[in-house]
Amino acid sequence: MKLVLRKKPKNPIIVEGFPGFGLVGTITTEYLVNELKAVSIGAIHSEKIPAMVAIHDNKVVEPIGVYYSEKFNMIILHVMTNMKGIEWEISEILLELAQQLDAKDIISIEGVGTSATEDEIKSYFFSNNEKAKKKFAVVGVNPLKEGIILGVTATLMLQANRNMSAIFVETNSQLPDSKAAAKAVEVLDKYLKLEIDYKPLLKQAEKLEGKIKGLMQKSEAATAEQQKKELSYVG
Repeated sequence: MKLVLRKKPKNPIIVEGFPGFGLVGTITTEYLVNELKAVSIGAIHSEKIPAMVAIHDNKVVEPIGVYYSEKFNMIILHVMTNMKGIEWEISEILLELAQQLDAKDIISIEGVGTSATEDEIKSYFFSNNEKAKKKFAVVGVNPLKEGIILGVTATLMLQANRNMSAIFVETNSQLPDSKAAAKAVEVLDKYLKLEIDYKPLLKQAEKLEGKIKGLMQKSEAATAEQQKKELSYVG
């Protein structure tokens, strides 16, 4: 696994979102990249993910892209491929990214499953530092007191050797959930004072969900094809 950076901003905040429940992290980071006009400054490459790229608006979409918003000094890690089986390695390289840039904070965006059918979407936080806990309390987000966390966020919570927080948003859908992502954007906006509007995300939900779902399906198909080829080599 290799981290490739064309630019190394100093002391940024890193916001990451990996494909998980409701694809909340992926939709949120996609929206942030677009709204903050973040530019691509690198990528994470691995032989353990499919050798594929997506094309959107005549541009290459990296499976694991590193984007930068100069205005907010924010690194956005945007992921469009399945991380199953390489979660620990991804966490380690994310911490390497934070170390190289001397990042002030790492913020994970994650969907958490719920069976609730309430209209109001609830959000929670986890943080390993007191300053962040106070900031979340000020913006009205409660700590996650009970729960099971999976995937890259879980490995990051276990391995983080610097400031790290996570925003958890309830979703009861296995499908892309832009409403939950909009809630994540709302919380992040209040926490970091970005002054961006989450409401357009609700309006363009169907289009954005369709795009991300399509890209993820292609990624999964490529993964399956790669596994078939590997089996044929030994079979």
